[in-house]
Amino acid sequence: MLDEEMNVTEHLGELRNRLLWTFAIFVTFFIAGFIFVEEIYSYFVRELEFELTILGPAEIIWIFVLLASMVAITATLPFLCLQIWFFVKPALTDREKKVSLAYIPAIFLLFVGGLAFGYYVIQPLIFHFLLSLGEGLFETMFTVEKYFQFLIRVTLPFAVLFEIPILIMFLTSLGIVEPQFLRKVRKYAYFVLIIVGTMISPPDFILQLVVALPLIVLYEVSILLSSTVYRRKKAKETWTSST
Repeated sequence: MLDEEMNVTEHLGELRNRLLWTFAIFVTFFIAGFIFVEEIYSYFVRELEFELTILGPAEIIWIFVLLASMVAITATLPFLCLQIWFFVKPALTDREKKVSLAYIPAIFLLFVGGLAFGYYVIQPLIFHFLLSLGEGLFETMFTVEKYFQFLIRVTLPFAVLFEIPILIMFLTSLGIVEPQFLRKVRKYAYFVLIIVGTMISPPDFILQLVVALPLIVLYEVSILLSSTVYRRKKAKETWTSST
């Protein structure tokens, strides 16, 4: 019993240290983002045809903190994944160690790719559609807070949803998910993804389909990748058993 308590204490201590290291990296990138926040802000508003306004001095610090936090979260993600991998590494087999470690750079790249896709592809469609609804009726004026809340609402879900293929591959490699199951629940997955698409897009049927279509494609890509991993896994198991 004493040994078990010591093991638990050691694990908790290790987890705390890894979280502290991750927090230190986050703070470092947060400071870097805070230093370059003016350049980052200028990049995101470079194509706007109107000036953003603020309703109070608190919005100034709000946008500084928001942009610095987004930089820190994105840059810290691979380090966080690596720390999690180091923490669970002793409980993994050699095969699981190699498989899980290979996914860390893919997680980061897909997260950044999702952000880029949401910002450069989906966000302009939704933004210009919404502006067209009020053309000639209203004077266009956005506050900094409202505009960047809109950007986050549109882009961040794609950063998360772009992780679906890598998550499916990882679960397949561990034997938790099989491609046959993914095909079986395809229609239910489509339904959920369409709902997600309607939640992050305005109430326009065509635009909702445009948003939902990439999510459906991601699911189909996940099935293909799962099938590839599953075949390789079965072939390796067959080869191992025959030898």
